[in-house]
Amino acid sequence: MGFGADAVDYETAWQEQRRVHAARFADEVPDTCLLLEHPPVYTAGRRTSDDERPLDGTPVIDVDRGGKITWHGPGQLVGYPIQKLPRPVDVVAHVRRLEDALIRVCAEFGVESSRVEGRSGVWVLGDPVQQRAALGGLNLDFDPRVADELFDPRLNGPEYAPSNAGQRREDRKLAAIGIRVAKGVTMHGFSLNVNPDNTSFDKIVPCGIRDAGVASLANELGRDITIAEVLPVAEKHLRDVLEGAELLPRAV
Repeated sequence: MGFGADAVDYETAWQEQRRVHAARFADEVPDTCLLLEHPPVYTAGRRTSDDERPLDGTPVIDVDRGGKITWHGPGQLVGYPIQKLPRPVDVVAHVRRLEDALIRVCAEFGVESSRVEGRSGVWVLGDPVQQRAALGGLNLDFDPRVADELFDPRLNGPEYAPSNAGQRREDRKLAAIGIRVAKGVTMHGFSLNVNPDNTSFDKIVPCGIRDAGVASLANELGRDITIAEVLPVAEKHLRDVLEGAELLPRAV
């Protein structure tokens, strides 16, 4: 829909999603994936709690997808696959397909990524805890997050900022996924951090996760990389995975 100087306002894209969703439900259009970049914006899924939002009162758009709060902005490739699923609808299988496509994208650029059990999205895995450097000169045995599940990274400075998870060699999320299925048709989707300013995540508790952080392809590769480079690769793998999938419920 638009990138760079033509980045698409979130509300505009959300309205376009609803239009395409209605058309897909009526079989007026085929399965469609909207690809775009947003100007800076925070969006909060239905499970977001007050203690995960920006402390400084930065506006947040509450949306009807699953998941919690996240940030979108320049340097991030956003995709909204609008796809009709067979009944019984298998939401988790749809999320797994998106993860698979994005893992393939990252691999093509030389970044090894994977899933984390119980946490949606695409992750770069950190080092084992015992191999990580101490924080602030303290041994990790004294890391406050270990004993305090309500530890607030928004209040504790750069040592615990989500954007610095790579320096701490912690698990860090490269792509976030949050979807909604209405009338058997998917909405919302994924955001892949290509080369954004990840410090925007430091104002919030990204996806409600306090013991991990965020990553980008540029930071993991140690070089600049652009949306223009990633876009055709993402299109290819999304087509391969979403068009080639057998949309059947997973075996239980």
